[in-house]
Amino acid sequence: MIDLLVKLIRRMKAAGSSVDRLTLHIGTVHPQLVGFAWVWNADDGFCDEVRVADAAVDSDAYRLNPLQRIVETGKTIRRKPGEPSAQAEFPIMIELAAAGMTDYAAIPLSGLDTRNVITIATKVAGGFAEAEIDCLIRLFKLFALHVQRHSELKISENALGAYLGYGAASKVLEGAIKRGAGDSIRAVIWVSDLRNFTKMSDALAPADTLLLLNDYFETMVSAVAVHGGEILKFIGDGMLAVFPETVGVAEASRAAVSAAREAIARLEVSNRTIRVASDAEGCHLLRAGIVLHEGEVFLGNIGAPDRLDFTVIGAAVNEACRVEALTKTIGRDLLMTEAVARHLPHDVEYLGEHQLRGVSARMSVYGLAG
Repeated sequence: MIDLLVKLIRRMKAAGSSVDRLTLHIGTVHPQLVGFAWVWNADDGFCDEVRVADAAVDSDAYRLNPLQRIVETGKTIRRKPGEPSAQAEFPIMIELAAAGMTDYAAIPLSGLDTRNVITIATKVAGGFAEAEIDCLIRLFKLFALHVQRHSELKISENALGAYLGYGAASKVLEGAIKRGAGDSIRAVIWVSDLRNFTKMSDALAPADTLLLLNDYFETMVSAVAVHGGEILKFIGDGMLAVFPETVGVAEASRAAVSAAREAIARLEVSNRTIRVASDAEGCHLLRAGIVLHEGEVFLGNIGAPDRLDFTVIGAAVNEACRVEALTKTIGRDLLMTEAVARHLPHDVEYLGEHQLRGVSARMSVYGLAG
């Protein structure tokens, strides 16, 4: 979008436009963002991209902005920034006047989304000529079609990314949506579970349970993502993720262990900061059981013809889930199988062979040394 917008502005200026400042605002559907904005100034010629957080819509800066008025009414706003009445109505006019702007217009972009707005301002004495305003409005009606296409694509990416993970979302958007479509890959598999979730649910109010569960998942997801893992699924209080072996099994194993260390450390920090009302001692403390295993898995679409899930399956996934039960009996927050532990020989300790339910061979299990 930024490339398209910059090209438009360059051609406008080449055609003699008096615009000295232009902004584009696009609404979106995203768990944490209300939209995106791009701001261009003739003074430096740069165009900046801004991600607008959800909290912005509750701020005075938004409520007292022409953008909010346009979202409500769908009508163009034209003001002289230097006029006291305009500054009293929209405080941003004070900033524009200080920058030397003499005229300002905020124009809704026609399309399905009323949150798409473009604003223009000029330093020309006397402001925009009416002929230029008419010309720009006609131009923006055409530009709105491109903005709408970009907006719909961004919404699709955001929505799919939030529910599938951005790696899986990109594959789906590229057309990998047939049942059975996918790839066999080797990966380090992450299976984790929240300790004492049943006790927590019984003792806490639903709102407090949700608060803790969201804080828990935010901690786990951020640790996995920063180390290159991809989150595939939440199952109740459990989480399934993979670290594909794109640069080798040793690197993927070390990345997964680093993510696990970080997640456990972050949970300790959360336990010191989160406060919920409860009569049950310690039920609000967040602890995880994390298992890391390595093997070949199928990553792709599985399910019914009209209801698919993008996930991983395979013997290695089943084995990882079986090992996860051992985190409670052994009493360790992190367990690894030999397939992962052999790549960290100085950081692990052997915890014996264990018989897993539904798995014929006994499996060697390791924990972090010390």
